[in-house]
Amino acid sequence: MKKTILFTTVLVLLIACGGVKKTQEAINTGNYSAAINKAIRNLADNKTKKGNQPYVLLLEEAFKKYTQRELENIAYLKKEGNPANYDAIFNGYSRLKNVQRQIKPLLPLQVYEEDRNARFSFTNYDNEILVAKDNLSDYLYDNASELLQNAKFKEDYRNAYRDFEYLNELSPGFADSREKMDEAYMKGLDYVKVNMVNDTEQIVPERLEEELLNFNTYGLNDQWTQYHTNPLAEVDYDYEMEVAFRAINISPEQIQEKQIIKERQIKDGVEVLVDADGRVVKDSLGNEIKVDRFRTVSCNFYQFTQHKSAQVTGNVSYIDLQRKQQLNSYPISSEFVFEHVYANYNGDKRALDNDLVPLLDRVAVPFPSNEQMVYDAGEDLKSRLKDIVVRHKFN
Repeated sequence: MKKTILFTTVLVLLIACGGVKKTQEAINTGNYSAAINKAIRNLADNKTKKGNQPYVLLLEEAFKKYTQRELENIAYLKKEGNPANYDAIFNGYSRLKNVQRQIKPLLPLQVYEEDRNARFSFTNYDNEILVAKDNLSDYLYDNASELLQNAKFKEDYRNAYRDFEYLNELSPGFADSREKMDEAYMKGLDYVKVNMVNDTEQIVPERLEEELLNFNTYGLNDQWTQYHTNPLAEVDYDYEMEVAFRAINISPEQIQEKQIIKERQIKDGVEVLVDADGRVVKDSLGNEIKVDRFRTVSCNFYQFTQHKSAQVTGNVSYIDLQRKQQLNSYPISSEFVFEHVYANYNGDKRALDNDLVPLLDRVAVPFPSNEQMVYDAGEDLKSRLKDIVVRHKFN
């Protein structure tokens, strides 16, 4: 018992020392944020615990060095005078404020050996953050507006949209940024019209066509692509997606018959045991010995299998309508097999194996229509089509 307690104590000390060592290593390598986070996690658990004293000093050191480095970096960015630096300046001040907010709930933190409280030089950065936010908002608006006005490609509109989106997160309703963001989004979209082609001599079920073209059911999450199964006259489409059925093969309705002859010995009452000379065998008390009597029974088992299959093949093609050229083509295929097994028999049913008996309760069923077969084969096409749409990228 004493050995167990000693082992546990040593293990805890090793783990604690390992955590302190890693925190010190983070400071030594300039990873002040990691050191601050490690120290805060340990102190939040129990800040008065004597074993956590090293974290108080490490937090004090890491915070001082982190603040100094951030302020030096911000000063350099300001001195450089590049408007593109406003984002980094704003985020720098925001990080400094956030670190202070994390430490404040822990205060005061005592340093027992030096009989003092840990020293943290806190500064109110609200004014700096507000100024940086205003500068960044003006920059984002001007930059995004210029991008929107001079855009030549879809990606230009998308970059403008992202800037307006960020601007509205910082300063909701800034000037007319919401309207311009909507404009950038509409112009950054890829519009794709979807066309269904049937090159087979079979009729594609109307409900299958509707389900294949119902892109809302696919759960797609592509921000910059809109698929239109009913093209609009006022939209200038960028691409066409052609879903073509090339072949629909349906097999004849078949019924295959298989005969199985089964034999089995079954118990058929009891009889008196006799020896080789025909004399009755008795036990030690003089009673006749009786044994089970067996006989062999047989059964003709007739198994019928109804079979019909349908195979649908085709391909999905993407066409660049601006350049009048095909981008990619993906083959698609699916097969559905209808199979139903039933049986009957002639003879003694007791001769049959247990797995055959349930088939005797089944009867023949009507074969599905060709239309139903094609629809069932198309069920798998929906998932294949979804995979293609998700996988295909226009840019």
